[in-house]
Amino acid sequence: MLNCAVIMGRLTSDPELRKTQSGTDVTRFAVAVQRKYSKEPEEQEVDFINVVAWRQTAEFIVKYFSKGSMIAVQGSLRTGNYEKDGHRFYTSEIVANNVSFCGGKNTAQDEKTAQNKPQAAETASYDYLNVDDDDLPF
Repeated sequence: MLNCAVIMGRLTSDPELRKTQSGTDVTRFAVAVQRKYSKEPEEQEVDFINVVAWRQTAEFIVKYFSKGSMIAVQGSLRTGNYEKDGHRFYTSEIVANNVSFCGGKNTAQDEKTAQNKPQAAETASYDYLNVDDDDLPF
């Protein structure tokens, strides 16, 4: 079985660190991911994808990312549902395993967080391997 999701986009709000009743760190946020609209080549639509991160990954995101920051998220897709007022609602989110900084134009927000960025080897899951673009098969 394989459940792997990878997205790259901009945070729609500042992530906030919260704790569960048992004291586990967690953050939830949305990532705006652009996709090309098929009828007009220059137009783009945006998907807002919900993400949840736990423990050290959550701490890392809250410390180094803010609204508008580019982020790459790798994780697994989780779906759920609930009932409210007699209607069933369906949910989906990515549970982040790894997150990375992404290049892009520097905005005021990116410059604000740039001072706090870690060394290149430090990542959210602490098991990330740095790969040069030349090493990729595509």
